[in-house]
Amino acid sequence: MDSPHEILGVDDDASAEELKRAYKRRVKDAHPDHGGSMAEFQLVKAAYEDAKAGTRKRTRSIADTSANAAREKKNRVTHEIEYLDYETIVERGWSLDDANLFERAAAADLTKEAYGTLTAESDESVLEAAERHGYTWPYACRGGACANCAVLLRAGDMVQPIDHVLPEEMTDRGFRLSCLGQPISQDLQLVFNVKHLPELDDLRLPPGPFGKVLND
Repeated sequence: MDSPHEILGVDDDASAEELKRAYKRRVKDAHPDHGGSMAEFQLVKAAYEDAKAGTRKRTRSIADTSANAAREKKNRVTHEIEYLDYETIVERGWSLDDANLFERAAAADLTKEAYGTLTAESDESVLEAAERHGYTWPYACRGGACANCAVLLRAGDMVQPIDHVLPEEMTDRGFRLSCLGQPISQDLQLVFNVKHLPELDDLRLPPGPFGKVLND
């Protein structure tokens, strides 16, 4: 496995400023919107954190995760996600705390963009699954550093290898980042487009960091 400095393309004795410049260059090239991949993007971010800290912990963790994903690729499991747009909840005067929320949505005459089901593979994020099905869900950084892509789980669970923004209290309540979060339950129920909930106000990025952020 390459060292954090090798991943960033700098010498082992690179200064903090050299690390920062190399990171900005590499993370841009590695971003999925610029021809890179999510795996490479995550690895570059981990390498930068490790290089600053003088460790390999994060880089090794990402590499191990990628290796495990490759080994498990042959045994992919398809997950079913039942989704509901938060804007629809607001427009209909429904409540996030309603135990029958998804039953109400199923009985209502909603568009497939507002409510429905989609499938996700074990090795793709919820956001990637939504995009594969032709839906446009909110996101910004795609790297776990903002809450623009946040979803609220109502049933099932997701795992996310990197999360730089959500405090434990919010993950305990069911908030996850769809850009990195992958389903681990066979069936999920989630509310997407929750970025404008008051508790997420300070965790959003403004439009434009990568030129493909959906308008707030």
